Amino acid sequence: MTAPAATAGPPGGTESSAARSAGRAGIRERTLRTDRWWIPPLVTAVGLAAWVLYALVRTAMQKYYWVDKYGYLTPFYSPCLTQSCVEGAAHFGRPLPKFPPLVPFGIVALPFLLGFRLTCYYYRKAYYRAFWLSPPACAVAEPHAKYTGETRFPLILQNIHRYFFYAAAIISVINTYDAIEALHGAQGFRLGLGNLILIGNVIALWAYTISCHSCRHIAGGRLKHFSKHPVRYWMWTQISKLNARHMQLAWLTLGTLAFTDAYIALVASGTLSDLRFIH
Repeated sequence: MTAPAATAGPPGGTESSAARSAGRAGIRERTLRTDRWWIPPLVTAVGLAAWVLYALVRTAMQKYYWVDKYGYLTPFYSPCLTQSCVEGAAHFGRPLPKFPPLVPFGIVALPFLLGFRLTCYYYRKAYYRAFWLSPPACAVAEPHAKYTGETRFPLILQNIHRYFFYAAAIISVINTYDAIEALHGAQGFRLGLGNLILIGNVIALWAYTISCHSCRHIAGGRLKHFSKHPVRYWMWTQISKLNARHMQLAWLTLGTLAFTDAYIALVASGTLSDLRFIH
């Protein structure tokens, strides 16, 4: 049976790209949905844009990133490898020369973290819909005349997501080290509100990183006989549970990153005093 020919659209009507596609009926309306379908992509666009703006401002400031008294280092500046960093914040040395103004001190890690987020399966869905309207929502035609998917440059680079995952895992280890290091002072173990915030952020980052689709595939995605690999099967099932919450974890970590950085900046600037539990 052959597909019916496309029906001509209404005279003088403006048809969507979906309506112009061969084999589809000509429909005047962009969508038959009656709900406010445009709210989710709008909220996503505003949320992502606000976070990116905050991150750009804070990483370019080159100050209020380290609390020497308590050993707090914001994840936006970790690892701090430049001579521009204060010595205490450079947990892995300062092999790089001084940076000029506006260049982020954490520039070594930031491109990999950005790449991990940009190529993340959830974020791709989020910003494709919010910024490119491709498509803006389910059952809503997109305004683009043609669709090539992720088969051409630059979107074909989305396929290297698994490699960004490896880098993100290493950076999560570094963030974990920063949080643990802050617990050790000259007088021994110490604990304050900032420590709890750093630890909470690290836990959220690990949950998001491990829940990645690439991590799930590495754990057991290529196995043909789960019964022969009980450990990897168990790992796969646990990661799969986290993977079901990957979207929520993606947004949670954006929140914890910004909150952690803001708290450390406020303490470093003297605006806030850290609440101490164990000195």
